[in-house]
Amino acid sequence: MFIGIDLGTSSVKTILIDGNQNIIASANSSLTVQSPKDGYNEQNPQEWVNATLECFDSLKLKKPQEFSETISIGISGHMHGATLIDKKGDVIRPCILWNDTRSHLECIEFENQEFDVRSISGNIAMPGFTAPKINWIKKYEKDNFEKIFKVLLPKDYLRFFLTGEFYSEMSDSSGTLWLDIKQRKWSENLLSCSFLEEKHMPKLVEGNDEAGILKNYFKEKFSFKNNISVVGGAGDNAAAAVGMGITEQKQSFISLGTSGVFFTPTPNFLSNTGDAVHSFCHCLPNKWHLMSVMLSASNCLDWVCSITNSSISETLTNVEKYFSNTNDLINSSYFLPYLSGERTPHNDPYIRGSFHSMKTNTSSINLQYAVIEGVSFGILDGVNSILKVNKDFEKIFMVGGGSKSKFWIELLASLLNRKLSVCDQSEFGAALGVARLAMYVDKNINSDKNIIKEIKIGKTFNPIDNKIDLLLKRYSIWKDLYSSNKKIASRLIL
Repeated sequence: MFIGIDLGTSSVKTILIDGNQNIIASANSSLTVQSPKDGYNEQNPQEWVNATLECFDSLKLKKPQEFSETISIGISGHMHGATLIDKKGDVIRPCILWNDTRSHLECIEFENQEFDVRSISGNIAMPGFTAPKINWIKKYEKDNFEKIFKVLLPKDYLRFFLTGEFYSEMSDSSGTLWLDIKQRKWSENLLSCSFLEEKHMPKLVEGNDEAGILKNYFKEKFSFKNNISVVGGAGDNAAAAVGMGITEQKQSFISLGTSGVFFTPTPNFLSNTGDAVHSFCHCLPNKWHLMSVMLSASNCLDWVCSITNSSISETLTNVEKYFSNTNDLINSSYFLPYLSGERTPHNDPYIRGSFHSMKTNTSSINLQYAVIEGVSFGILDGVNSILKVNKDFEKIFMVGGGSKSKFWIELLASLLNRKLSVCDQSEFGAALGVARLAMYVDKNINSDKNIIKEIKIGKTFNPIDNKIDLLLKRYSIWKDLYSSNKKIASRLIL
C-alpha cells in the first residue's frame, strides 16, 4: 500500500492505493487562508499538520488493515511558499503563499545583479516565488530573518514534521529562484541574492528518491506495520502530471483550480522568461517542464457566484444556456480575471480584476459568463506563451474543479481549437502522482511503465465550430483591455 498526500491551498487530500494503483480509500480536510492586507496571503503551517493527521485518522478508520500495510508515502504541495524554521525546528512566522504579491519591488532588486539571474534560474523573478519573499522579510521583519535556520516549501515542512528530516526535490525547488534549473542543484549565486547560503536549504533529491523515514511516533500512533519511507514527492502541478502519466513532450494539461495552469513536459531545459513562463525541473530524473500560471481561475467563479448570490451549479447551468445564444455573446461584457495580480504573460502585481462594456441591461448571468470567458482567455494567453518555445504538445488533458463543467471545457476547446480530454479520477491527480512516486521504493516494481501509466480518458470534447471565430474576435478585444488598465493599475493599489 502507498499513500499520496496533496497539500493544496484550500485542503489536504490523501489517497491510499494498492500495488495495482487501485484507490482503496481517500480523505480530505479543509484549510483556511489569511489575508491581512490587499495582496497578502498567508497560512499557518500547523493547519497543514492538523489536516494531514485528520486525513490519516480517516484513512485508518475506513480501511484499517490496508492502511496498516503502507510501505511508503509521497507528498505534493502548493509551490513557492516561504516556511521559515528556527534552530529549534519551530515555525518563525506564518507561511507567505504562492499568490502573495507583497514582494514585487524585491523582485526588481533580486534581478539587479552582476550576473544573469534568469539564465540560471530559468525564470523571471515574480512575487509569487520564494526568494523575493525572503528578501521582503529581511527588509521589513529583520528579527524573523535573523532567526532563519532553514527555509522550507510547504510540503517539505510537512515532511519535516513527519520525519524530522530536511529534504526537498527538484520540481518544487525550481519555484524558489534559488535552483540552477539546468544543473538541478542549489545555486550559490542565486542564494546570495537573498543573503542565504546552501546551509539554509534542505538536501535535494529526485521526486522518486527516498527522503526520510516516518518517525516511530507516527508509526505507532497509526499502527503501521512497516518502516515507512517518505519520497521526495513533487510540486502540485508536476505531481498532477505524473498522476495523469504526463511525462513526455507531446503531452500537456490544463488545470482549472484556484489558479489556472497550462503544463507541458520537455526533454531538456527550455525557457521564455519574456512572457513569464515557468521553466522547471520535472519530478522525475532528467526531465523538465514548461508552465504558464494565472493566479486566479476557479476562484474567480467562486467570487462572482458570491456577489451574484448564485451557487456554482446554478451559475454554470445558466451560463451554458447563455453561451448557446450567439447574439448574447456578441453583446456580452468582458472581465479581466486579475483578482490577485497576474503571472503569465504579464508578471504584473498591480493589475486587478475589472468588468468592461457593461450596459443598463447587463444581467448577473452576463457577468457570470464574462468571468468564465475571461479566465478562459487567460488560459489561452498562457498556451500562446508556451507555443513560442514548444509546439510539440498534442494531447491536452483537463484537471481541477473547473474540469467538471462540460460547458467550460467546450468553451476552452472552441477557443483553443483543440480537442480536450477529461481523465477518469482526475480529481486525485496530484495525490495519485505522489503515490506513484512512492511506489518507486518498492523493489518488486522494476519499471517506469508499471508505475507511470496514462489514466484512461473519461470523455473527449471537440471545438464548437460556430463559436471559434467569435471567441477569437472577443479575445483580441479582451487583450487590449489589459493594456488600457495597466496605465492606472499601480495608482489604485493603496
